[in-house]
Amino acid sequence: MIYVLSGQDDFSIAQALENIKKELGDTVSLTMSTTMLDGQQLTLEELKTVCETIPFMTGKRLIIVEGLLGRFESGTRSRRQTKTAKKSKKQEEAEVFADYLAGGIPETTILVFVEGIISGDNPILKSLAGKATIRSFALPRDAKLREWVQKTVKDKGGEISPRAVHLLARLVGSNLWILTSEIEKLLLYTNGRKIEEDDIQAIVGYNQQATVFNMVDAILEFKAEQAEKMLEYLFKSGIAPVYLLFMIARQVQWIVRVKELSRKKITNREMQGKLGMSSEWVLKKTLDQASRYSLPRLKTVYRKLLDTDISIKTGKMDAELALNILIAELSRQSINNPVRTARIWR
Repeated sequence: MIYVLSGQDDFSIAQALENIKKELGDTVSLTMSTTMLDGQQLTLEELKTVCETIPFMTGKRLIIVEGLLGRFESGTRSRRQTKTAKKSKKQEEAEVFADYLAGGIPETTILVFVEGIISGDNPILKSLAGKATIRSFALPRDAKLREWVQKTVKDKGGEISPRAVHLLARLVGSNLWILTSEIEKLLLYTNGRKIEEDDIQAIVGYNQQATVFNMVDAILEFKAEQAEKMLEYLFKSGIAPVYLLFMIARQVQWIVRVKELSRKKITNREMQGKLGMSSEWVLKKTLDQASRYSLPRLKTVYRKLLDTDISIKTGKMDAELALNILIAELSRQSINNPVRTARIWR
């Protein structure tokens, strides 16, 4: 039996692989008859050897090959070869593997190909049509992501309100590994009661907000490399670019408002209430930033944020690319040449 598990959602791919293992029976005994192979380096002879080896103490042998199909996607060719030679070599290699797989593998062998995103015209994938179980796993988004959150909480014995589902999906995004971890922390925190929005803010929002604070610091201090690394971390965490843009803009707005409210000499508790901040920690960090950055610099940043927001909403630029360009521009911009923004800051 041959399986192809592919796509961006490596969490669901891992789950599908675990389900295949469970279907084969005793997972402890199966471990002795399981082989992992690197598809980028694999030769046909190596594949044939493991596929045709008799299982040890089990009825089946499980072989997991990572990245073999991806090896034959476009753009993986050697730079040292001519274009014609590169193409013919890849074709020959793909045909050799495809011919062997098309001929069938022993009934005692379960062969699983684990891949990233692969195209429909992948030569090995095409040769396996009708001969293998092929499953593609795209990252869940919007309604499907919210359904996943609701189901996962329920499967783990918990309950979550619809508004909390929306907030959790918006804060974390489509990274199901991180979502699962956050759900488990929330279930421990709520200890049997329904998960609500306040719980999301308390448990999930803190780490992201801390990173956004540090990224805003790096932007305002012209630390380009540091700001870009933090942006990359937040993207990898699955945060949607548009929501991240909102978080940065909100922090800059808070800094400006804190500077204004500080002149009125009101208490920190009153200030926190007026700004609608979720914790004293957020206010403390914002007060620290407000004391260190000039209003002209903050105006420059906010103007750029506004321009980026318009570019994304009008479809002029991809959201993730726009945010990367924004951070690069802001963290390298000359502080002596602020943009005039009188029409925004009244």
